Amino acid sequence: MQDFEKLGVFYLGRRRDMKLGKTSDDLILYDSKDLTTHAVVVGMTGSGKTGLCMTLLEEAALDRIPAIVIDPKGDISNLLLTFPDLSANDFRPWIDESQAHRAAMTPDQFAASEADKWKKGLADWGQDGNRIRALRDAVEMRIYTPGSNAGRPLTILKSFSAPPPEVLNDSDAFRERISAAASGLLALLGIDADPIRSREHILISKILEAAWAAAKDLDIARLIYEIQTPSFQRVGVMEVDAFFPPNDRAALSMSLNNLLASPTFASWMQGESLDIKRLLHTDAGKPCISIMSISHLPESQRMFFVTILLNEILSWVRSQAGTSSLRAILYMDEVFGYFPPIANPPSKQPMLTLLKQARAFGVGIILATQNPVDLDYKGLSNAGTWFLGRLQTERDKLRVLEGLEGASVQAGSNFDRSEMEAILSGLGNRVFMMNNVHEDQPVVFETRWAMSYLRGPLTRTQIQQLVQSSGGAPSSSAMASSGTTAIQAEATPVRLTPTIDGKQSIPKEVTQVFAAMTARAGANEQLVYRPALLCVSRLLYSKSTCNVDTWLPRNFVVEAQGENFPNDSWTSAHPLDPLPEFFNEPEPNAQYAAVPAAMQKSKQYSEWEKHLKDFLYRDQELVIWQCTELKNYSQPGETEGEFRVRLKQIASEKRDLELEKLRKKYAPKFQLLEDRHQRASEKIEREKDQYQQKRLDSILNVGSTILSAVLGRKRISATSVSKASTSMRSLGKAQSEKDDIGRAEESLESLNERTSDLQSEFDAEVSGLGDKLNVPDLKFEEIRIRPRKTDINVQKFGVVWLPCLVDSTGIARPAFS
Repeated sequence: MQDFEKLGVFYLGRRRDMKLGKTSDDLILYDSKDLTTHAVVVGMTGSGKTGLCMTLLEEAALDRIPAIVIDPKGDISNLLLTFPDLSANDFRPWIDESQAHRAAMTPDQFAASEADKWKKGLADWGQDGNRIRALRDAVEMRIYTPGSNAGRPLTILKSFSAPPPEVLNDSDAFRERISAAASGLLALLGIDADPIRSREHILISKILEAAWAAAKDLDIARLIYEIQTPSFQRVGVMEVDAFFPPNDRAALSMSLNNLLASPTFASWMQGESLDIKRLLHTDAGKPCISIMSISHLPESQRMFFVTILLNEILSWVRSQAGTSSLRAILYMDEVFGYFPPIANPPSKQPMLTLLKQARAFGVGIILATQNPVDLDYKGLSNAGTWFLGRLQTERDKLRVLEGLEGASVQAGSNFDRSEMEAILSGLGNRVFMMNNVHEDQPVVFETRWAMSYLRGPLTRTQIQQLVQSSGGAPSSSAMASSGTTAIQAEATPVRLTPTIDGKQSIPKEVTQVFAAMTARAGANEQLVYRPALLCVSRLLYSKSTCNVDTWLPRNFVVEAQGENFPNDSWTSAHPLDPLPEFFNEPEPNAQYAAVPAAMQKSKQYSEWEKHLKDFLYRDQELVIWQCTELKNYSQPGETEGEFRVRLKQIASEKRDLELEKLRKKYAPKFQLLEDRHQRASEKIEREKDQYQQKRLDSILNVGSTILSAVLGRKRISATSVSKASTSMRSLGKAQSEKDDIGRAEESLESLNERTSDLQSEFDAEVSGLGDKLNVPDLKFEEIRIRPRKTDINVQKFGVVWLPCLVDSTGIARPAFS
């Protein structure tokens, strides 16, 4: 059997001979970089579509390629059901007991039969528990359940963060992002809004545009406030109040507020923030398969979530460097309703943009459906690979042929419609036709056995059990990234100053600013400002050998501890990242926490400022990592995990380049042996034909001579003897021809051995290439760079008043980001 554990290829199955109805030993190995031109998987229920898609994701995981999976039905969570020991006890918690009942088995018996079935199925396809173990070791698999705490909670309502500069500076991308965000939010409210005619859509779009153009993040609370009292005066040429009267705006804001206040919606406010970088890799740089399980959500919330997610992925894609190697995968299991041919749901535009643009950044998109008639095939003409399984109706077949033809025309390749139609008509279970524009012709294959246990959709309870058993709870660092500040409000009652204006307690010569609020007071909460020492600075780090010469922001606050101030001051500082917006005046009707005595003394600030510069010089080193194997340094501000992710992409690009060089190097050698093999095979056939003909002629000649002598003459003449001798010599020549066949077959066997030796030589070079570029094994050297004291620029030093919301018990929560 051929070796399928090769660099940069996905083992999908074996070639299927449609005429003979048999599956051969010829492996189907799919080049991973072909996936950058996207793929479409179409097949009716029972065609094996889910198994093929799981296979694609498993192979990507083994190649350490991260993926974000949108799972509307709950099937893809089966990716976490991987059991290296293949024991019945592993299968037992996950079997469908109704299936056991229908099979007339106890649950334990059914689990044992499923374990045996999977063990045999894997073995038939050259796989075992060790390959499952390698899969589990290669990636971290997670199940997210937005709007639910069954899996890892994921919130997208804490903020509508401003898009990155790459989007802000691209006017078309900026408008698309605004329109999709507004459409998704209104879909959540059950409003099917036209971006041109809907005043709700236009108003929210205008609010988002104003905030994002100023690089300001929004949260839902702030958005509700902006709907009531917009920060702009006009929409187009009309006054805001004329375009959208205050009472109507109040009704819209009330709808949003009611949604947020609903107990059933509370879970949307919990969990990790939607951060594409964290969905694709752990903090240490390990790739992730992040499954977005949304089967529990009502349709409006599904559409809202998918739209926001696609927009976030699009923004992340645009911030990446271009590459021809596969960087990540976006997979949607059932795209029905999200990418229709005529309707224009909020999810359609970002998906279409991703299909057009993501390939340049190494992001491959896989879309699967069992409803071909509900796909926009003009949009899917961007897909380079089509996996087509058994279809339900002639109408489905015609729609698929239409899309396939469009994709072929787009790629400039030939398309034989009648041949494709004939192939599609003969497909069976787990048999697919793959049409890859990077290959010369389509191929039919049977999919390999999936390593994951395909038990069907998981319930929320099962997802919860699976996440807990797999250690899938989010890390504290992940939760810290969810938009909560590193500064924690004290869990003790806050003592207020007896004065209304706490600013009076701070010396007049000290700079005072107020951090902008990003949360609004709830019931029985009051706004309280707490004082903190503030540093806003920039430091220059320079080291030519590491290609470093850059100014970086270093912003900190030191909070008071009750009525005291920490003696070590700056060593107790918290980073202030991102830097909030500052105002010179507080919000109205605010109160102030007590100011520590130290903060009321002028001379203390001079001492703090002196210690600040020592702190910035001594403690704010820039850490750079060096990778000697790939001759690369990390970038300023890049974590070790982020550096490993970047090195993985560099290694993949280098691997693909070196692999292509190896293929070009060995191609002529393989071609020469192939030509000789062809000639040797043809010679054997000729020798066999000649041998059979000479043998037949000789036998006929000998027989004819003897028969003639026996029947035609009464005695054997000298002529008859001569003819017989000639016939016998002819038999000898026939034997010589047979010897020629043996020599030709020996020559062919020698060619086969030389081909096998050449293949082993090629495989060894490929394997060596993989060893050199194995990123997890790369060693890093840490380099620390200090700023020079003359390169420390303190831009703002003084007191910042941090807004907190204090409940009736005196417990405070931060009200700033």
